[in-house]
Amino acid sequence: MNKKEFLRGMKSSVPIFLGYLGVSVGFGSAAYSKGIPLPVIVLISLTNLTSAGQFAGIGIIGASGTLFELFVSQFMINSRYFLMSISLGQQMKDFSLPKRLLCAFSNTDEIFAVANGEEKLSFSFYAGLSVPPYIGWALGTLIGGVASMIVPPELKCALNIMLYAMFVAIVLPKCRKTDTLICVLITAAISTVIYFVPVFSFITDGFAIIISTLISSVFCALVFREAGE
Repeated sequence: MNKKEFLRGMKSSVPIFLGYLGVSVGFGSAAYSKGIPLPVIVLISLTNLTSAGQFAGIGIIGASGTLFELFVSQFMINSRYFLMSISLGQQMKDFSLPKRLLCAFSNTDEIFAVANGEEKLSFSFYAGLSVPPYIGWALGTLIGGVASMIVPPELKCALNIMLYAMFVAIVLPKCRKTDTLICVLITAAISTVIYFVPVFSFITDGFAIIISTLISSVFCALVFREAGE
């Protein structure tokens, strides 16, 4: 392990650490509100590093969804990591299999973006890049869960509002692209119809996520590919 490269990686990931710390507080709070015990909530974040996947997962768990719903939703939400891993794997040809597996565990959008910018990626740099975000994600989850246990009901409502505000903050910048905006609107519209129209009452929350995501993604992929965007 090259200490200098490791420390350089840690320094590069400070902004990611701060972002993950804030987002995971919302996750810890949301998971606790679903009735999930605090040790389990923290264990989820210690064994996963996928914000969107975890939020979708606790939604399905909270709605008493099936393992099949959980599997399909996680597969769809996290399928982008296949392409990211293939791309990053081109820079890891000299890494041993155990090192590649460790890198795969922490291959998130933000970590990938920084690592992919390296002219020659070293394992020491990638390890340093991964440690602070991992700590931030687990620590924020713990803080969010504990806060939900001890704060008054009024503040719990504020934490829930913070969670929705966080999602708006994540989604809105992406919506500057026309195709992304249309995809988001279609997803929201389908989800709303499934939720409010009585004929669709048999569809569980887990499958509502799957159906909405699948239809909007396929539609936009076909339409905007034909439009040349």
